This record gives sequence, C-alpha cells and structure tokens, in this order.
Amino acid sequence: MALGRLNRLCGAAALVTASLLAGSGAAWAEASVVRLAKQFGISYLPLTVMEEERLIEKHARQQGLDLTTEWLRFTGGSGMNEALLSGNLDFAAGGVGPMLTIWGRTRGNMMVKGVAALNAMPLWLVTVNPAVKSIKDFTEKDKIALPTAKSSIQAITLQMAAEKAFGPGQQGKLDPLTVSMGHPDAQTAMLGGRSEITAHFGAPPFQEVELKDPKARKVLDSYDVLGGPHTFNLVWASSRFVSANPKIVAAFRGALEESLALIKAEPNRVAALWIKAENAKLTEAEAVDIIRAPQTGWTSAPLNMLAYLDYMNRAGLVSAKAADQGELFFPGAVTKAER
Repeated sequence: MALGRLNRLCGAAALVTASLLAGSGAAWAEASVVRLAKQFGISYLPLTVMEEERLIEKHARQQGLDLTTEWLRFTGGSGMNEALLSGNLDFAAGGVGPMLTIWGRTRGNMMVKGVAALNAMPLWLVTVNPAVKSIKDFTEKDKIALPTAKSSIQAITLQMAAEKAFGPGQQGKLDPLTVSMGHPDAQTAMLGGRSEITAHFGAPPFQEVELKDPKARKVLDSYDVLGGPHTFNLVWASSRFVSANPKIVAAFRGALEESLALIKAEPNRVAALWIKAENAKLTEAEAVDIIRAPQTGWTSAPLNMLAYLDYMNRAGLVSAKAADQGELFFPGAVTKAER
C-alpha cells in the first residue's frame, strides 16, 4: 500500500474515532438541571437545609458539574410517583409506603430504588373525638385524614394496626374512614371542628402542635405498631436516571450527609432556617425540641423497612420480596442504620 494512501486512511480512522468519542461523551453527559420533590413537615428538614444552603450545587461543583436544582412540592407520594414515571421528576421524597409500592411495580422496567433515607421518626394518629380511646372506637361518623389513602406510610401503618386490633384479614377495616389530605389542611380541618375530619394520622411538627390543643389525644404511635423505630422518609429515583447521572447522585448523597451533620451539630441554626423557609408557626425552641426528640434519628441509613414490606407482601399490596434492606437501594447507599 502506498505511504500516502496509508496516511490518508489513518487520518480518516482518527477522525472517526474522535467523532465516536465525542458522541460518546455527549451521550454520557450528565443532566444540567435536577428536579427534586419534598412534602410538608419538619421530617423533610434535611432537604430544606440542602435547598437553602445550596449543598447539592456545592457538591456538584466538587464533581465538576455546573448544576441547577428545581425543588417541587407535593402533598403525597402517589403524585410524586406519577411525576417520576412520566419523567417530570428526578428525585422523589416521601414515606416508606409509596417507595415500596413503586419499587415493587417497576422491578421489570424502570427499576425504581431508594437513594438514601432521611430519618427515623414516629408517626402519631391524633383525634379530637372524646369517645375514641383506641382505633377500635372509630365509627362511620369519623373521618381520618392522611396524606394518601391506602398507600401512604400512614395508611399502611393504620392497616397494620387494624390487622393487630381486629384480626387477620381485617387490615382494611378502617380504610373507608380515611381521606386523602395534606398535613396543613388536615390539621386545620380537625382542630377547626367544622368538618367531618375527627382524626389526623400526620407527622412532625403537625402532630406535636395538635396535641397542644386540649381536645386532642394520641390514639396510635407507629413505633408501637412496628415494634420499634423505623424509617419515615427517604429519597428514591429510577435506574435510568441513576445510571446516567452517577456524579449527580454522588453530589446528592454528599449534600445529604453534610445536611444531616449540620442538623446534629447546629439544631438551633437549622431550626431557624427551617422556620423561615417554611413560614412555620413554631418558635425556634419548639422546632429544636422536635429536631432533638429522643425518638428521632437523623440518618441516611434505612431502619426496619422490611417490616413494612413483609406486611405489604402479606396484604397483596406489593408482590416483590426482599431478604435484605440493601435490595431496596441503589449501590453506594448506606443500608445499616446506627441510631
């Protein structure tokens, strides 16, 4: 082969290789905008700190990314799951129930899994009906507000409690009394006394505020139902997003760990930040009390999630099973909690 022709062929091959590499780089370029969701309540404090302190952007820069975050607000897990499945959301955040539901339903396609837990916190069922001393006392005259009927962590916990109280097969006995409602509206409706809502299965800080009303009493504690502490909120995403954006996921996890460290080290500053960001009707001292409550754990590792999954398997809500919490999360997640 003539030397000139060989040089031309080598040059052409080099151009093709460069083109392929450039195309490969474009294909693997990570997103420049990340969309995250959170709901109402101090249980989403780690995400509020991340948003207000711009921690994801900080950790993204350390990964070499110029990232913009968009924070969306939802009142329940079902809406977030719909947004995630439709491609309108990257990171969803909510209770264990909605996360396990979408995990089970997407095993053969999008493969949604957990990215990290946010906390371990107890959930209280509060009522203003003086006749209700336990869940056995609720009647058709009562309505129980919770984030999403039948699928929220509150709804699943109520079903587990009903199974214990009324017997096997009776887990749905109280479902007809439940009403889907965001925590702020549920609190207003129950304490206002002018609606059909007589109970609210809520979350911090709403449950603490409600119990300051002399009409209110705690009927149920989720820690009692589960037999101990459990994860309340966590963050999940699709395998497609996680696979395409490993640096963003690393930035998110790094930001979360910094946020959790700030919550533990500087509860007063974090409480003030949260009150301002959420326009919360709590004093700084009240917020600090909730943040530092003995039952609360600020950790990115999951706790007691298999107890929920076992029930959801038994009740036919989720068919997929897991032998270890690690099966519910993407690689790199902390899966053994230390409280």
